[in-house]
Amino acid sequence: MASPQFVPVTHADADATKLLSTADVEPPLRWQRTLSIAPRDGLGVVRRAVFFALLSWLPIAIWAIVRGRFLEAPFGEPLLQHYGVHVRCLLAIPLLILGEATLHTAGLRYLPQFIRNGLVDAATRPRFEAVLRAVVDWRDSSLPWLLLIGAALAWALVDPAQSRGDEMSWAFDATKNSLGFGGVWFAYVVRPIFVALLLGWLWRIALLVLLFARLGRIDLSLVPSHPDRAGGLGFVEKLPGAFAPVSLALSAMLASRWAHQIVFHGQTLSALKLPAVTFVIVWSLLLLAPLVPFVRILHAARRAALGSYAAMVAEQGRLVRQRWIDGTMNGEPPLLEPSGVGVIADAEAMFKAVQSMRIVPIGKTAIAGILLPIAVPMLAVAALQVPVGNMLLGLVKALI
Repeated sequence: MASPQFVPVTHADADATKLLSTADVEPPLRWQRTLSIAPRDGLGVVRRAVFFALLSWLPIAIWAIVRGRFLEAPFGEPLLQHYGVHVRCLLAIPLLILGEATLHTAGLRYLPQFIRNGLVDAATRPRFEAVLRAVVDWRDSSLPWLLLIGAALAWALVDPAQSRGDEMSWAFDATKNSLGFGGVWFAYVVRPIFVALLLGWLWRIALLVLLFARLGRIDLSLVPSHPDRAGGLGFVEKLPGAFAPVSLALSAMLASRWAHQIVFHGQTLSALKLPAVTFVIVWSLLLLAPLVPFVRILHAARRAALGSYAAMVAEQGRLVRQRWIDGTMNGEPPLLEPSGVGVIADAEAMFKAVQSMRIVPIGKTAIAGILLPIAVPMLAVAALQVPVGNMLLGLVKALI
């Protein structure tokens, strides 16, 4: 995931900007560069997205047009009506590729903050870099990607397209009782490409979980009173938003298939509630999984800080009483100096900040980053049966 995409450059300069993205050395990208599918420099996500979209969709569309199955079909349903095929080829696959750039950018923005925010100091910097190098070694290995591609091809064989009934009706030749060329291309080229890309994203998530789990064991310098209410780790909750293209791709895939069922087969929204909710829950948990390793250290930091900060507030209260009420104090203790914590209000605010510290770095930003891209295609499907326009008009009238 984002994490495995970055490796530190061990120059004398310890600035966090020396952590450079290495997303452009993932094995699939190296292979695509060898085949001139990807450019020599950079990710080339737009170029690759267009290439794989056309590779997926054009052969199917051309075959369907030549065989008279694009706009209408002698039996079954024409290709045009199967929204899932078009969305998978022209939207989902490109988005799964474009998402690499989003993750690349997010990693360059967020990973250096471990150092910029002081979470990693000079003492822990070597361990920090060692963790990054170890995870990057996993990311650079070709073996996991070969296994992923093998799994995608195996799935195409284990789950034959012929068994999918209505989903492949546009490609089925009843006279020969077999799939035509378009169906074979979809089953054994398009589907493996999509599954391999999806499995690649699951591998990136697993790598990010591994990275954060190891970072959580290097004694990060948390600040319990930090205003982000996460000890200075608040920036990591923006990470799920980096997966927005992937979330949108998966949601659009499901929504397109459901739209076909609603429009042409009388499916109802109520029957789709359970699979929709299941998808939202499972995918949300997967995207939040990388943040879970920080729960232990945040909980420990909050528990330790509550006692320390409470003792500080109590001591300051006693000093203030001695200085301003009892008049028994000689000299000015550091806690009462203007450059110190302040009299009582600042110390109390710091204690309340510790009390409100979250033990899970998950907030509205993380949830919104997951749910918003999922919601857009789902709402489009809901609009097929729910009179959204009339509902919105009613709301407007109620307000004015």
